[in-house]
Amino acid sequence: MCLFLLGGPALAQPVGAGAPGATAPAPGAPAAGAPAADITLWGLFRESFDFFTVLLVLGSLVAWTVIIMAVIDVRRKNIIPEESEQIIRKLAKGGLWSDLRQFVREDDAFVSRVMRAAIEAPVDDKEAVREAAELSASEEVAGWFRKIEPLNVIGNLGPLLGLAGTVYGMVIAFAALGQAGGQATPAGLSVGISKALFHTLLGLLLALPALAVFGHYRSVIDRLCTRAMVISAELVEMLPTEARTRRGDAPAPGVRPAAGAVRSPAGSPLPPGPMGPPSPAARNP
Repeated sequence: MCLFLLGGPALAQPVGAGAPGATAPAPGAPAAGAPAADITLWGLFRESFDFFTVLLVLGSLVAWTVIIMAVIDVRRKNIIPEESEQIIRKLAKGGLWSDLRQFVREDDAFVSRVMRAAIEAPVDDKEAVREAAELSASEEVAGWFRKIEPLNVIGNLGPLLGLAGTVYGMVIAFAALGQAGGQATPAGLSVGISKALFHTLLGLLLALPALAVFGHYRSVIDRLCTRAMVISAELVEMLPTEARTRRGDAPAPGVRPAAGAVRSPAGSPLPPGPMGPPSPAARNP
């Protein structure tokens, strides 16, 4: 809308001057007392400036701010970065659950947040782990859609604000006509009506780009988030069922402790030393 207003002076044309099909004044007709005025969008904007115009301009600024942020943020590398997915797969296949837990705590990718919720689930139930992951994935999807939701709100409110401004302008114009005793000229009345209808034009200029960008990025977010949910579901299935193993508090079943290590009463391996097996020097004095 702002660009359209700035380009208005270039589109200006004199009223009745140079128009296609315009006829020259008849011989002997009185010459115009003043040159024809130029009707520009910027001039109409200044003439129709009121409270509704301020709201429409503010809405336009907010809409373009959200559009710029969407262009920057809504990308595949921000929603499902390949690096995060590869690291999680590598750590899960290697059974490095402690390192995996540390990585997903520090990473902010979609899949990392879902894996974080699944790993932190304090239950030894695979179905409960899946449910925790699904809840986290739903929250992530909703967060991405909330980034562009202002465009939907502004796009639907823009025409309504413009219509309200038009009705207000028409009320003022006809009130002035009534005070003048109905003696207003058609030219003066048409100018007042054009100023009132300019609010509707501003509302449409606000709604069109907002709704167009919202529709485009809604489909983009839906596609990327659906893919991210599929990848997250595959990664969650790689997690062990036991909560202690999943959080890295105990080695995975079937993984032997390192050589020279014994298990404490709690089941965790202990390094060689006073509490572990005797050192070689102690065995061979």
